[in-house]
Amino acid sequence: MQKNLTTKTVIIVATILICIYGIVGLPKSSAELKRNLAQNIKLGLDLRGGSHLVLQVQVQDAVKGEADTVIERLKEDFKRQNIDYDLLERNDPQSIEEADDIQISIKGIPPQKTTEFRGLINERYSGWVLTPVSSSDYRLTMRPTEMLLLKRDTVERAIQTIQTRINNLGLTEPVVQQHGRADAEFEILVQLPGVDDPARVKEIIGTAAVLGIHEVKDGPFANEQEARARHGGVLPPNTRLMRELPRGGGGDSWYLVTRTPVLTGRDLRNARAGQDEFRKWETSFTLSPDAGRRFGRFTEANIGNRLAVALDNQLISVATIQARIEDSGRITNLGSETEASNLAQFLRSGSLPAGIVYAEERSVGPSLGADSIRQGLIAGLAGLTAVIAFMLFYYRLAGINAVLALILNTILLLAALSYFGAVLTLPGIAGVILTIGMAVDSNVLIFERIKEELRAGKSIVSAVDAGFGKAFLTIIDTHVTTIVSCAFLFIFGTGPVRGFAVTLVIGLIANVFTAVFVSRVIFDYHLAGKRQVTELSI
Repeated sequence: MQKNLTTKTVIIVATILICIYGIVGLPKSSAELKRNLAQNIKLGLDLRGGSHLVLQVQVQDAVKGEADTVIERLKEDFKRQNIDYDLLERNDPQSIEEADDIQISIKGIPPQKTTEFRGLINERYSGWVLTPVSSSDYRLTMRPTEMLLLKRDTVERAIQTIQTRINNLGLTEPVVQQHGRADAEFEILVQLPGVDDPARVKEIIGTAAVLGIHEVKDGPFANEQEARARHGGVLPPNTRLMRELPRGGGGDSWYLVTRTPVLTGRDLRNARAGQDEFRKWETSFTLSPDAGRRFGRFTEANIGNRLAVALDNQLISVATIQARIEDSGRITNLGSETEASNLAQFLRSGSLPAGIVYAEERSVGPSLGADSIRQGLIAGLAGLTAVIAFMLFYYRLAGINAVLALILNTILLLAALSYFGAVLTLPGIAGVILTIGMAVDSNVLIFERIKEELRAGKSIVSAVDAGFGKAFLTIIDTHVTTIVSCAFLFIFGTGPVRGFAVTLVIGLIANVFTAVFVSRVIFDYHLAGKRQVTELSI
């Protein structure tokens, strides 16, 4: 019994130390203590202040770009199959609402080529509906399912691009997500805690990330000095040195590449991760028609040479040209699925797929956050004080047990937020306060069950065992139902609602540990020190 109690005590003490380290680290002074606390417990926009923007993605730009791509492909296909035409153009939708009415007009198709023309459209342009206007004129309209997929992909790519640009600048805890309002299907919410200048944020988002595919002239080199020494201290004309992002803990690698890229982010249409015939990971990409023709001529003349993919002046991949590449290609021999997926995301997020309009922008001052923190702390301390007073008055010495478990529950919650890098918002503080109530509820269930067992005539040790054992299932039941509710809040809610749900779930899990495990150990210590237990202060 004593050995088992010692093991449980070691677990509790180790848990407390790990939690305290996660919250404050190992401070050497009070100033360092405050700094560590501020760094580990990150505050959200509503508490810390910062910038709040709502961006509307002009999906009609992407729809028009897709139509332009189809027109270029049609011209190439008509030329290859000797199909004459008089006019090939699209309309020009100016708003998001008009994007669904995108049309491509094809006029002057010879009657004798009608069969070949229809066969070509059905075979290569299945995402479009062909409608005859006259014997020689036709109209192409995008299928609703394809239109929906294109719009969703446009918003997702815009989010990825903005996230890449903001994260590359080292801004802490940014929120970039699709807006949760019902009437904001194509809007993006951007929140940057600690950045109180919306003009700067707009400049960050509006700055194009430089994505390019360059020809490799030499390398790799261990450092920049070695590369320059190899060429006599002077780089060849129209070349520059770029550093490759280190992989798997390896050191830096430098390559000498052409200053002018062969392709840029504007030339890419899509990229996705996959596996080749040997089950090795790769990233495939597709190009615009004009870029495909240019890239085809270049790769045909440079088979065996190397190409490097660069994002924001850093190389993310170096590959060898194995064959002529036109409208699509592959970057092979990637190390893992994660590397292939990340590369595909880099390629897709090189430039915004559509224009953006700022629908809303505002700054949240830190004074509002300070007031929220102060009032939240006052509310939490008032509630905690009232709960502690009630538990000590009603349950006497057993109330001290509940208070200790309650304090540990709060420490566990804050430590979890710190280790997971979660952001504490005002709804999160509400979740913390609600967790305090849930923790007390669990102790009340256990204590009342023990009192019922004592009234039934059981001994104190047996009553404690039965109280914890029978109350455990009730506690699990109440906690599981609450966690299910939190799961729905997290799935369907937006940032603040999700923060409340996450905080509450972490508090509930910590509560099971403190109310059932820690509280029981405290009771065991109290009972283990006595040969004959005749009274229990509860």
